[in-house]
Amino acid sequence: MQLAFFLTPKAESSYLIENFTLRQALEKMEYHHYTAMPVLDSDGHYLYTLFIDDCLWVFKNSPEMRFADAEKIPVNSITLSRKVEPVNISAGLSELLKKTIEQNFIPVVDDSGIYIGLVRRKDVIEYCRPLLLEALNNK
Repeated sequence: MQLAFFLTPKAESSYLIENFTLRQALEKMEYHHYTAMPVLDSDGHYLYTLFIDDCLWVFKNSPEMRFADAEKIPVNSITLSRKVEPVNISAGLSELLKKTIEQNFIPVVDDSGIYIGLVRRKDVIEYCRPLLLEALNNK
């Protein structure tokens, strides 16, 4: 089985663009009920994943800041708390499974680093669930 089997294509996934503001990022995360989103450059290259807690630290570290001020802060100026490495579309399932342990979703890129979509942990678990249950029942 190939990684592409689990892929949610870019057109069906949500992401941020590096020149978005903090306010735009927060509003998009709220709208989709996500706590993290991939950030792309204007050419579609995957840059990093922005987490809601990274956004919250901006407010915590600037007590005088109001939500309206978030319109002035570019996403690409936010300090990241962790690094999420994407996988290449040709990556093996062992690499994908390793990353699903650590992340709720895995950004997927092509050979040029262009973001082509993501793999959700939920989709991998849903696929593996019947296989694991069958293996347990055969013990």
